[in-house]
Amino acid sequence: MGMQFLEFARMCEHLEGISGRLDLIEEISTVLPRIDDKELPIFVRFIMGRVFPDWSPKKLGVGPNLLYDAVAYVVGTKRNAVREAINVTGDAGLAIEGLLANKEQTSFFVQEMDLLEVYHDFERVASAEGARSQREKLLLIRKLFANAQPLEGRYLARLMLEELRIGVGEGSVRDAVARAFDIDVHLVEHAHQAMNDLGEVALLARRDPAALSEVLIEPFRPVKMMLAQAGSIAAQIEDHGEVAIEYKYDGSRFQFHKVGDVCRIYSRRLEEVTGSLPDIVMHLSRATSHDVILDGEVVAVQDGRPMPFQYVIRRFRRKHQVDAMMEKIEVVPRIFDILYLDGTTLMDRPLTERRRILEDVLDAHVAPQFLVTDAADAEAIYADAVSLGHEGVMVKVPASPYTPGVRGRLWVKVKPGVETLDLAVIGAEWGEGRRAKMFGSFLLAVQDQGRLLPVGKVATGITDEALADLYALLRDSVIAHSGKEVTLEPLAVFEVGYSEIQASPNYESGYALRFPRFVGVREDKGVDEVETLDSLIERYRQQRPSDP
Repeated sequence: MGMQFLEFARMCEHLEGISGRLDLIEEISTVLPRIDDKELPIFVRFIMGRVFPDWSPKKLGVGPNLLYDAVAYVVGTKRNAVREAINVTGDAGLAIEGLLANKEQTSFFVQEMDLLEVYHDFERVASAEGARSQREKLLLIRKLFANAQPLEGRYLARLMLEELRIGVGEGSVRDAVARAFDIDVHLVEHAHQAMNDLGEVALLARRDPAALSEVLIEPFRPVKMMLAQAGSIAAQIEDHGEVAIEYKYDGSRFQFHKVGDVCRIYSRRLEEVTGSLPDIVMHLSRATSHDVILDGEVVAVQDGRPMPFQYVIRRFRRKHQVDAMMEKIEVVPRIFDILYLDGTTLMDRPLTERRRILEDVLDAHVAPQFLVTDAADAEAIYADAVSLGHEGVMVKVPASPYTPGVRGRLWVKVKPGVETLDLAVIGAEWGEGRRAKMFGSFLLAVQDQGRLLPVGKVATGITDEALADLYALLRDSVIAHSGKEVTLEPLAVFEVGYSEIQASPNYESGYALRFPRFVGVREDKGVDEVETLDSLIERYRQQRPSDP
């Protein structure tokens, strides 16, 4: 017999009360071996607050209003009453649990739900399309809540809003899988980087642990992109002697997959954007006859010079009249890495070897790279990059493997100007005066093992026009109100400049930004990619070398 959703909900409640990461890992690792094969991948994703694998194109597409309408119907009230209950608690899950506990009449036909049934209903919600899709989604969500006991309702709601709030992040689950099946954590990590689904990795760890080391990346199943830390040219040369320097483009990162004549393009958030970029498909399919997975940047150009990032994003978002947009905005690919060639995974090969292979198999569009050992030569390349209109440079360790989703010091980014952070937007405050009908400031958060911890508010650097755009972007993701403040479903990522990071008891993260300034919306980034608390602390320490 499969795991009942109520059992899953009780487990979530238990984990929510545990504050220590090691204790969390221990608890999860004792449960994993008890779960059957069909449910194991689902359980692993659910416990992280995810419904589908990261690489999957499936999306639930359930906003707060659809959720509130479904709950209101089940408990026999109006949407505003649900919203009010959420305002009181500030937590959609707890509020919906309370409403279900108080509902006046209970259906005689409440069915117990198991994990598999809930997952299949979520699949049906995700696949509802066309004019009647919202109605179909609503009926499916009503059915789920009609069968839910109050505690189940808490976690159903949170799963739909993709914020489980139990503090279980990818790292904890990776460690729990290793412990549960007595496997080296590095094997689990390696398999996860290639498969991009900890659920499937957990199943493989149980069935065939030896296969974890042989997992290969597959075309049309995108992997996370390797990331860079902020750093300096001098420090990288001092640490590594020789470094590979590439231009840092003000474009949008993408992954290009090709097998035979079939080509697909994925954004940094792993969403398929092939239809929006037919010219990129044309350029790259002509440039190689091989089956490949390539990593690069789409750059908008005009008269040979790069255009700002916003022009590229317009193309990524474009679903209709792409031809007209192609005439307005010319985009070109700049390819700097290769992850897969004709059935062979290249991620574990050193950058120098991947680069040699890339130059062999791609006839055009390879981004320039300079191998240097001298800091003065490196600074000259950096100055050229900036004068050519690029953001700065990337400084890469020639021996580095390709590590999907990892932000390490093997790749370092160097750019002029103010330091910036990418942060999740978790709340806002209504403006005053002429801005009274819009949000005037925004509450920002870093990520820490599945939790979003506040680190400050930003109101500076936003024009009235930008505020109107931000209000249009965020108004449908309001979860709760409290006076002038609103809680937002965490969907948007802001790039924010700052002058200094300070230790602060005022925010749950323990830190605050001094003079935060809005730079822009990172539409190419998901909330799971925002700055981590560990990375913020590292920045704090680097700016104050004498601090512990």
